[in-house]
Amino acid sequence: MKQYLLLVLFTAVVTFVLTWAVWRLSLRFKLYPGIRERDVHKTPTPRLGGVAMFLAVAAAFLFSSQQPFFSVIWANPGPVLAVLGATLVIVLVGVADDLWDLDWMIKLGAQFVAAGIITLLGGLQILSLPIGGLTVGSGWMSFTLTVFAIVIVMNAVNFIDGLDGLVAGVCLIANGVFFAYSYLLVRDTGASTYFNLASFLAAVLIGACIGFLPFNWNPAKIFMGDAGALMLGLLMASSAVAITGQIDPAVLDPEQLGRSQLLGAFIPILLPVVVVLLPLLDFGLAIIRRMRAGKSPFSPDRKHLHHRMLDMGHSDRDAVLIFYAWTAVVGFSFLLMYIGTGQSWPGDYALGVVFGVVGVAACLVLTFLPSRRQARPAPLKEPA
Repeated sequence: MKQYLLLVLFTAVVTFVLTWAVWRLSLRFKLYPGIRERDVHKTPTPRLGGVAMFLAVAAAFLFSSQQPFFSVIWANPGPVLAVLGATLVIVLVGVADDLWDLDWMIKLGAQFVAAGIITLLGGLQILSLPIGGLTVGSGWMSFTLTVFAIVIVMNAVNFIDGLDGLVAGVCLIANGVFFAYSYLLVRDTGASTYFNLASFLAAVLIGACIGFLPFNWNPAKIFMGDAGALMLGLLMASSAVAITGQIDPAVLDPEQLGRSQLLGAFIPILLPVVVVLLPLLDFGLAIIRRMRAGKSPFSPDRKHLHHRMLDMGHSDRDAVLIFYAWTAVVGFSFLLMYIGTGQSWPGDYALGVVFGVVGVAACLVLTFLPSRRQARPAPLKEPA
């Protein structure tokens, strides 16, 4: 665990320093676009924070390669290098979009290319689902399922990037939960070492979000842009595939681990989805909303969940904190249920269920009863 904490600290410090440097350079050379109609912020703000985050992630990969504790990850460097290469592809396209607004088809194509690099060159694919020994059928089915899963998570994370500190904080909480889950899951499967690619990626993401958040908190000095949001989604999806899709379903047999036959067998596949539940919900609603209106599913609008919370009267910071609360409640509820699955029913899930019920009730109150209602000013348009 100390080595993972050192990795988080290293990534956070490097991200903080590089974000400051990118922010200063962006201001000096005016590397920021004007205000768009759907934007919430009122002054032009640099959007190249994703560049700093990627460089910090790359530095963390290099740092880990020199540490004997992570030698098990680098014993087979193919998956690690494939993830890093795919991240580079998506960051380059994201930066181009942040500067020049690329067509959505180009961005989507790049996302499929990045996902293909991870699945084909890195060999990270969903080969099995830990549900009663269920395995994915053919190689093409596994490839297709993995690619679409990665692309969906990338877009889901990118879609909620609309308020200061929203994506960085949500991903920080989600990856914190997922790190604990992957760490414990490897322990439960009897592995000889706790060092694995999924936990490594989660730790790197935690550090990157910690280092970036001080500059992105309201009022934000810099945004991560599409480059940063898509990168976070890509790495989160890769982490989930690396742990859930690769584990032998037989070792998660409910009888072997002493779990209830029903929920216990589903938690390992549910929790990686749960940690990105809010982004996925927003993504799904946006796709349905836009297609019903006869528009492209990737056409921008101002009807995301965070926009709706602002229209309800929440301040920017309150809306962000409520998103944090929802992410924490849902994620920790399932994590507590997973931790409790080593016991016999009904005591195994009780703590997670109680935490979830109380937490959801509190979040509903916070969501629908804003502490101070205020009229939202019309967003500024770009100068002619």
